[in-house]
Amino acid sequence: MQWLIDLLLTGGGVAHTVILYSFVIAFGVFLGNKLKIKSVSLGVTWILFVGILVGDLLKRANVVENMDVLNFVQDFGLILFVFSIGLQVGPSFFTSLMHGGLKANGIAAGIVLLNIVVMLVLYFSCRNFIPAADNLPMLVGTLCGAVTNTPGLGAATAALDQINGMNPHLFPDGIPAIANGYACAYPLGVVGIILSIIIIRIVFNVNFKQEEDHFNKRNGNNEAVKPHLMTIEVFNPAINGKSIMQVHNFIGRDFVCSRLLHDGHITVPNRDTLLTKGDRLFVVCASEDAEAICAFIGPETELDWEVQDVKMVSKKLTVTHSRINGKTLGSLHPSSMFGVNVTRLYRSGIELFASPSLILQVGDIITTVGPEDAIERFANRIGDSKQALDKPNLLTLFVGILVGIVFGMIPIAIPGMSVPVKLGLAGGPLIIAIILGRFGYKIKLVAYTTNSASLMIRDIGLVLFLASVGIKAGGNFVDTVMNGGIHYVWIGFLITFLPLIIMGVFARVKWHMNYFLLSGIISGATTDPPALAFSQAQANNGIPSVGYSTVYPLAMFLRIVTAQILILVFCA
Repeated sequence: MQWLIDLLLTGGGVAHTVILYSFVIAFGVFLGNKLKIKSVSLGVTWILFVGILVGDLLKRANVVENMDVLNFVQDFGLILFVFSIGLQVGPSFFTSLMHGGLKANGIAAGIVLLNIVVMLVLYFSCRNFIPAADNLPMLVGTLCGAVTNTPGLGAATAALDQINGMNPHLFPDGIPAIANGYACAYPLGVVGIILSIIIIRIVFNVNFKQEEDHFNKRNGNNEAVKPHLMTIEVFNPAINGKSIMQVHNFIGRDFVCSRLLHDGHITVPNRDTLLTKGDRLFVVCASEDAEAICAFIGPETELDWEVQDVKMVSKKLTVTHSRINGKTLGSLHPSSMFGVNVTRLYRSGIELFASPSLILQVGDIITTVGPEDAIERFANRIGDSKQALDKPNLLTLFVGILVGIVFGMIPIAIPGMSVPVKLGLAGGPLIIAIILGRFGYKIKLVAYTTNSASLMIRDIGLVLFLASVGIKAGGNFVDTVMNGGIHYVWIGFLITFLPLIIMGVFARVKWHMNYFLLSGIISGATTDPPALAFSQAQANNGIPSVGYSTVYPLAMFLRIVTAQILILVFCA
């Protein structure tokens, strides 16, 4: 059995390193799946704790690992992780800032800012009598753990490596193992986030039924892009003999007429089809435009379109041809060239009205109406091949990583700083991925990735990063705890708890923010899935997920960027 002992205890070899990572990741994932307190789990963060334990055991056994390999795996995992996050949030990042999410994102940004303020206040006020508080890099790691943000830890770690490479004498005792501060603060960080949500509910004596009714009442009419389907009868004599395009210009509202009943026969109209008084139209429009369209054309009526003489079918098609990526729906001329009408579009689980100016992206699902053979011709035009979506877009992935790393290495000189600021291996790929996710179609790059493939890339990057950080930090973890590490626990709790309570009370008192929405915003601002799961469980509805998804893109971006800035500004 000596060969097995040599394999496990001789560091540096490929087989040993792969076994090491496999054990740390597998056991960490196992613990994340099994150890839960009332359905709340630390998830894959257990990989970090297992890595720390294994790193400590390796040190005690005098096993020396190849640090170059550990550093490479850590950085590559970080790049994969943040890039996949950027592609995921990119399509909604700018939209969440511009459409109805200003207050929500303002609360999230306020939480991020107050987290940093509390950390700096504790640093400057406690550094003289608490030795552990006099280590700013460790407090940045504690900050990342307090808000349960692993990408921030990665960004801070990369920034530390960056400034250490430029000035090797900056840390004479070695680069601070900030992952230890993260590990100390993380468990109570999860508790602090959930506790703040509970306390806000108690302080304001929240009535769940009233909160749900309040949300539905305020948001029930906010459906500008939600499709509205109706049958209307042409009644206005002023439009008799006018084309659909002329009527469209008269009203000034977008609508799609997918079927027309004229003299007992059904046809698929196009923009040049002439209307006659008494015709019946099946119209799809934005909800807010329905009343104006009826007022101009004629009243709503009832008609069973399925029992008419010409068989029309409605079918969902998927955009899979890369050449369609970035084109407007109107440029495809579905009605005039193919004899079909597109009425609705589904993207990322959201149903949109299919206006001619809508820009199509690979992965969009569109609802079409027309004769079956015409729909088949249009399907060939846009692709409609589910198998095509299963093929990963490796070109976009690696072109994006290439550009992201180069972008992250651009030095930005700031007056008063001896070391130029760089976005680094975390910030650069993140920003480029966000841009590609939103505007990649403009340069013919398909940013669409199936949900399973995206999760696989993201989780592989995350587990490799966590395992690497844990193994590297494990050798110093016991010393950290014995030398004041317990202080990082209560410091992390204050960093977590105080900003959430302050901003939560402000949002309720100043803006009368809906409690369910606020709980989702708090979860999203701390990028904490367990808190979201708790919020949804107590709400028993999907309102918290609305707040979470609204602020998550900006919060994730700010967490990653501010973690680097803190290191570069205060440590360089």
